[in-house]
Amino acid sequence: MSSSSCTYIVSLLFTFIVFVPPTSARQSTGACFTSIISFGDSIADTGNLIFTLNNSHRVNRLPYGETFFHHPTGRFSDGRLIADFIADALGLPFLAPYLPHYDGGRSFTNGVNFAVAEATALNDDFFNEKGIQLDIKNISLDMQLKWFKEFLSFMCSSKEECEDKLSSALFLMGEIGGNDFNYPFLQGRSFEEVRTVVPLVINAISSAITVVIKLGARTLLVPGNFPIGCIPAYLSFFHVSNTEDYDEETGCIKWLNEFSEYYNQLLIKELDHLRKMHPHTTLIYADYYQALITIYQSPEKYGFQSSPLVACCGAGGLYNYNFSCMCGELGSTVCVEPSRHLSWDGVHFTEAAYRKIATGLLQGKFTNPTFTETCALLEPFGNLKFPRNTF
Repeated sequence: MSSSSCTYIVSLLFTFIVFVPPTSARQSTGACFTSIISFGDSIADTGNLIFTLNNSHRVNRLPYGETFFHHPTGRFSDGRLIADFIADALGLPFLAPYLPHYDGGRSFTNGVNFAVAEATALNDDFFNEKGIQLDIKNISLDMQLKWFKEFLSFMCSSKEECEDKLSSALFLMGEIGGNDFNYPFLQGRSFEEVRTVVPLVINAISSAITVVIKLGARTLLVPGNFPIGCIPAYLSFFHVSNTEDYDEETGCIKWLNEFSEYYNQLLIKELDHLRKMHPHTTLIYADYYQALITIYQSPEKYGFQSSPLVACCGAGGLYNYNFSCMCGELGSTVCVEPSRHLSWDGVHFTEAAYRKIATGLLQGKFTNPTFTETCALLEPFGNLKFPRNTF
């Protein structure tokens, strides 16, 4: 994982929470939501990490951001993220990162983003006790919830006012939890040990959902994990000559994808439990696994190149991923057509991949219940006009 030239622990993941306004609010505004509030990690971060690191991270350099924004924005991609596409579908602007503007220096009328790349669902103490090294401290889900409550203290003057604002907000709370597995897996911990972490992560996410519901959430969209056996970083780290470890159809590592499916099964079960505990809320499961594995199985059908496991931006190797030198570092190169690649930098995805995932969610193909049942006023995704506010 580490080297003298560049060190980076894989950041991945993301969990979504959506808040649905009362019917009267939807009718009066002509929209499903009035704002978006986001939690998570690098799949959702729009600038919090680079602020934390005083803009010193490689993601603050091109080619990050080259496709849509034409400059770095703190997003771990060549362009927009899932949250950006969902915001656009709802007629809302892109999310402003909270940390650069926590003092209220920027208006958060249309939402705010607490997601920080490399964040975990479990707090720092857990990893310290296990001897697992975290690159960044104090950015876990617990800390993001703390920032959220701080945010509410200057956004509303009473509990009732807060509940009213949150009931008309779309709350994106992830994906979160992937880094809880990335850190130990990529620091050499065994499958058996990492598997024991899964229920703890599920409990942490469940607790966060409960907190948000008590504060006023009405509808929550909660994504599962990606098929991590198809991620170039994992494919490189766990590369073996034994062909039996790989899926014949996709080339992904079977046991890692089975791990993701195990996590997703536990998450679905927990969401069923939460639905019974909170019958007046709507919990929507977002199947990120199927949204991506479908593309890996037939990449050309969806407009991607026939070798979807190779990263667009990297410094060589079988999957164009080099642990000693990452995308954005001196010595890395970038592909000519990012829109033909699924993987952007070996860990995160391209704007084209995020668009496909968001499209599937918004059309209801990979959500249960469907997103359209929650937001009947959602515009047809193919007809969207992208917002002018590109930060």
